[in-house]
Amino acid sequence: MDKNLFHRFAPVIRSLSDQELSGAPSFYEKLALAEHGDVRVCYAPFEYVNPVARVVIVGITPGRTQMLNALKELRRQLDHGASDETALKAAKATGAFSGSMRPNLTGLLDAVGIQRWLGIHSCAELFGSSAHLVQTTSVLRNPVFVGGENYNGTPSMTKHPLLRAELTTHFVEDVAAMPKAVFVPLGDKVAEALHFLADQGLMDRARILDGLPHPSGANAERIAYFLGRKARHELSVKTNPSKLEEARASLQQRVLALA
Repeated sequence: MDKNLFHRFAPVIRSLSDQELSGAPSFYEKLALAEHGDVRVCYAPFEYVNPVARVVIVGITPGRTQMLNALKELRRQLDHGASDETALKAAKATGAFSGSMRPNLTGLLDAVGIQRWLGIHSCAELFGSSAHLVQTTSVLRNPVFVGGENYNGTPSMTKHPLLRAELTTHFVEDVAAMPKAVFVPLGDKVAEALHFLADQGLMDRARILDGLPHPSGANAERIAYFLGRKARHELSVKTNPSKLEEARASLQQRVLALA
C-alpha cells in the first residue's frame, strides 16, 4: 500500500474545518491532485488494499458523499491516535455499498456462484464474517469531478489523458497487490476500462467477471429478472431479457472455470 499521498494530505485533512468536512467548496481546492479543463481529481483516503482478497468489487469512482464520509472517518481515527494503516482501513470501509445496493450486489454474486467458489454460504458474508475475502474499490481510486459534479463516465476514462493516467497507475497498482483476486466491474463503463487494461497487458482478462447488472436500486427490474424474481412476460420494453440470460450463463460458466 503506497502511503505517499496519505502522508502528503494527512496534515491538510487534520486542518479541515467542520464546514469543509461537510462539503464547503474550499475542500475541493485543498485536496486537489490534478486538473485538466473542467475535470478535477481530488485526494480521498481510499488506498488501503486487502492483499488476500479473492473478490474485488469495482465501482467507477468515489462520489462526493463517499469522499466526505471517508475524510470524516479518517479524521476521527487520527484524532483518536490510530495508526496510519488502521485509519486508512477504517476510512476505506466507511459506507462501502451500503443501503439497498448491498443485498442487490450479494444476490447477484450468489446467482453466478461466487459463494460456492469462495466456500461460503452466501456473499452476504463478504460484508460480515468473511470480509477478509473482499476488497471494494473504484477503477478511478480518487474522486473525479467534472464541472464540480460527480463523474459519471463522461469523458471516457480510457481516452481522457488525466483519467487514463489515473487508471493506469493507481488501479493497476491495486491489481498487482491482489494476485489471487477476480474483479467484478459494476457497470459497462467500468467493464470497458478493465478490458482496456487487459488489452494493454496490465491485467489478466481471465480475472474480469463482467456482465452483472449494476446493483443500483434504479436497476430493479433487470436485477429481478437476473435473479429469477420476475417473469419474462412481465418485463417492460426497457429490459432486454436475452442479454441478461446470456450474461448470467456466461458468468456462471466463468465462475465454474475458476475452480
